[in-house]
Amino acid sequence: MCGITGWIDWTSDLTKESISLEKMTDTLAPRGPDASGTWISAHCALGHRRLSVIDPENGAQPMIRHTGDDKFVVVYNGELYNALELRKELESRGRSFTTHCDTEVLLVAYMEWGKACLERFNGIFAFAIWDVAQQELFLARDRLGVKPLFYSTRDGLFIFGSEQKCILAHPAVKPEVGAEGLAEIFILGPARTPGHGVYKQISELKPGHCMAVTRSGVKTITYWKLESSPHPQNVDETAEHVRDLLKDTVERQLVSDVPVCTLLSGGLDSSALTTLAVRYYDANGQGNVHTYSVDYTDNDKHFQAHAFQPNSDAPWIARMTSHLGTIHHPIQFDTPELIGALQDATFARDLPGMADVDASLLLFCHEIKKGATVAISGEAADEIFGGYPWFHREEALSSGTFPWSLASAMRADLLAPDVAAWMKPLDYIGDRYAQAIAEVPRLDGEDEQTQKMRRMSYLNITRFMPTLLDRKDRMSMAAGLEVRVPFCDHRLVEYVWNIPWEIKTSGDREKGILRKALKGILPDDVLTRKKSPYPKTHNPNYLAAVKGLLLDVLNDPSSPLLPLINVKKVRELAESDAASSNIPWFGQLMSGPQLFAYLYQVNLWLKQYKVVIG
Repeated sequence: MCGITGWIDWTSDLTKESISLEKMTDTLAPRGPDASGTWISAHCALGHRRLSVIDPENGAQPMIRHTGDDKFVVVYNGELYNALELRKELESRGRSFTTHCDTEVLLVAYMEWGKACLERFNGIFAFAIWDVAQQELFLARDRLGVKPLFYSTRDGLFIFGSEQKCILAHPAVKPEVGAEGLAEIFILGPARTPGHGVYKQISELKPGHCMAVTRSGVKTITYWKLESSPHPQNVDETAEHVRDLLKDTVERQLVSDVPVCTLLSGGLDSSALTTLAVRYYDANGQGNVHTYSVDYTDNDKHFQAHAFQPNSDAPWIARMTSHLGTIHHPIQFDTPELIGALQDATFARDLPGMADVDASLLLFCHEIKKGATVAISGEAADEIFGGYPWFHREEALSSGTFPWSLASAMRADLLAPDVAAWMKPLDYIGDRYAQAIAEVPRLDGEDEQTQKMRRMSYLNITRFMPTLLDRKDRMSMAAGLEVRVPFCDHRLVEYVWNIPWEIKTSGDREKGILRKALKGILPDDVLTRKKSPYPKTHNPNYLAAVKGLLLDVLNDPSSPLLPLINVKKVRELAESDAASSNIPWFGQLMSGPQLFAYLYQVNLWLKQYKVVIG
């Protein structure tokens, strides 16, 4: 994986702006620790940081190719998992190649098919291609938004990058945040509305979208979206198709010229991907698969089962590593490490995020990077197959809001009254929810219950899943680690989207069709294990530490957070001896401790990024 950035200016000579381009590119160094490159012309400047995965000796970027009198320049972040097939097809059409990397395949595919190349790509990507003859910049993002892409249109400029930080490094862009941006932070965060960059001057290219930048302006096009259609297969046929798709997806994503590992929690999703990886490695004589897991000091002493986290991972990880014979690396962190990583996690995201859930993943990725460059992760299976508890609870299905944001009134109550009056947080989240529901692709003839489940699936795929994909991308790339997410293969997502709920829940179980598809692949006890999310610390020392951090913020009159919040109410929460684990802040992983850490991150972000409110 890599980091990309650049800008267009039709009125100035950008060849005089190499220092600004270098500065923007350098902000992405963690994403691409292996190499750096820039290309600059009169009206287009492109920067790239490279993490070498395929054909490390070649594939330097920006990459330039010629055809006739025309010249094309690309900066690209991602992986094409069907690069070999595309290369063969392009060669049959008379195209030639000088490298073995997928960057060249992507660029030549654009030269051959133009914007229609996107329909042929299977992968995760964000890229920009400058057509010198046509004076056009073409940008695109993968269908599910696994790879990020932000942009800013400002005073005739078009500026883009993999992360907000590289755009903010451009002298024309300021870290300004208005009422909408604050609402994103305080009422939706750490989720984010698709297309919203939080900062006033920054937007996000939505998943499944592309854009063309010319002298005439900027044109954005939707090239992919979920479509609803009848599902003709029965349960057995559906399970077989899911199994075949998943197997093909995993095998495609194991291709790499550098070490690959898997993240293993002992749950259904990670165990399935690890098993398929082991089988592929065995069949191809590639040796043992390395697996990694994360846990926290004294978690075994403090863990208490509850509806969202019914059991701990450790026994199940041991079960799978023993069953598969993987080389396992258990990683453990203590409270001081988690506290120390909150700042780095904020910088990696350019925004306050999922608190210790982000921080622990960042630390975890740094440890994995010591032994591997690519990791396979089970992210997104719950959104796609309906695994979360809120899929199965009527109060969540009928809540009239995002099911991971049921505490909106409590969150709004923590704001300073004048800020709340300006921001209108409950109206904001209501509007964003209505916007999401209006997008759901409906199917004629579906009854109300079926429509309700389709709405819930859509909300999870388009509103909740991006939060976790953002987290996975930013934390892993901040460590120079590439994480691949097979459950986000668009073919799998398209297919499962239209599986009727009664088939998805075969056997009267959440993700029942996935369990049925994995029958004979996983041991029966692992196959029937109840969902348990990414582990977080249950150590009371962590709660005490984040309360202390927040109280330090509240006691510092210069803290930029203070004018935005109801200090009295937040202080009462932070000083309370009552159990804080029951405060529903966000989703299933963020409760009281994460609320305190999140507000600490908000203050850190406001101060570190010198955010201007207005």
